[in-house]
Amino acid sequence: MSTPQDTIDNNIEMWKVKKLIKGLEAARGNGTSMISLIIPPGDQISRVAKMLADEYGTASNIKSRVNRLSVLSAITSTQARLKLYTKVPPTGLVVYCGTVVTDEGKEKKVNIDFPPHKPINTSLYMCDNKFHTEALSELLESDSKFGFVIMDGNGTLFGTVSGNTRDVIHKFTVDLPKKHGRGGQSALRFSRLRDEKRHNYVRKVAEMTVQHFITNDKVNVTGLVLAGSADFKTELSQSDLFDPRLQAKVIKIVDVSYGGENGFNQAIELSAEALSNVKFIQEKRLISKYFDAISQDTGKYCFGVEDTLKALDMGAVETLIVWENLDIARVTLRNAAGELDIKHFNKEQEKDRTNFVDPADGSEMEVVEKMPLLEWLAEKYKDFGATLEFVTNRSQEGSQFVKGFGGIGGVLRYKLDFDAIGYDSDEFFSD
Repeated sequence: MSTPQDTIDNNIEMWKVKKLIKGLEAARGNGTSMISLIIPPGDQISRVAKMLADEYGTASNIKSRVNRLSVLSAITSTQARLKLYTKVPPTGLVVYCGTVVTDEGKEKKVNIDFPPHKPINTSLYMCDNKFHTEALSELLESDSKFGFVIMDGNGTLFGTVSGNTRDVIHKFTVDLPKKHGRGGQSALRFSRLRDEKRHNYVRKVAEMTVQHFITNDKVNVTGLVLAGSADFKTELSQSDLFDPRLQAKVIKIVDVSYGGENGFNQAIELSAEALSNVKFIQEKRLISKYFDAISQDTGKYCFGVEDTLKALDMGAVETLIVWENLDIARVTLRNAAGELDIKHFNKEQEKDRTNFVDPADGSEMEVVEKMPLLEWLAEKYKDFGATLEFVTNRSQEGSQFVKGFGGIGGVLRYKLDFDAIGYDSDEFFSD
């Protein structure tokens, strides 16, 4: 059962995978010494180890000495990584090993292995001059789970769709009386019996929808799609028997020409656009809430790196909103007296060496640590009691947030007067 916290953690995992993909796609090597290996859940480590041993034998015959040595080295690194696992993790395993050429023209070894944040249904082994990340990109396709109810006169199917995985949770058939003329006085009685059976059928479906899509009093899917060939689906959505919590989650009602599994497939196709818009709508809603706090001048908001970090430090941030491509570095500097100072720079400011000069004595300060601010926030946000939300600049609101507010801000628990907060961000703290 997924909680809001799971969703946030998933968003952070997805952001990490995005960042990893970016880095891997940009990497290039000499010859074909870059190995991409993906093992799906349920596969055997021993089978993959045997395959790598066979590959090692084949690679020993490569004529070019440089290429041969780098391929053999990559295969050895991959084998060493596999030895860390006794069995394939429940979500599968992704391994990237190889020698890449850096921008300065130097060679650098890359060894990455991790179980993905959700099951990866791909089996891959490639030895190339680049890393293959196509299968990882599939992991980024919305992680949200959507519920489907396919309801017609013959029966109902309950299913879920998450990314490119679809599951049928439950299905049952029903035998409803048809409309037929049995003449005379019984026509009214037949009509009444028929209406009663239809009503009971709608009630049963409404009850089972609650069973499947509500856990611990919370809806366990991001959205709900109702589909069917008769007007049952409309009847269900308008019925008083249909739980209002689920009613609020209905994102689309579609007409399909079949029931059962064929209807399920057709419903997925017809509602694809609505499903992809859900993330987009959630993002718009989040930023609109932030803009509302600003327009109503509640004082419960912050923007810009300095103010947001001050508010975080005071535990005042409830929701931290950050642009997923925020390019700001967090640099820890040490002055001659051994005191540390933390500064934040964008690319342009970083090139300006005067930023690394101690204002007290004019001496150059030593860079102790440098990391992207996004990474630091993704690791530390829980320590400040905040929730972290990544946004894109693809929606109009997102674009406005990035251009006008620097791509970082937050909704606060209580009002803060930043001008009155005493400490100066350039203040030193002792090591």
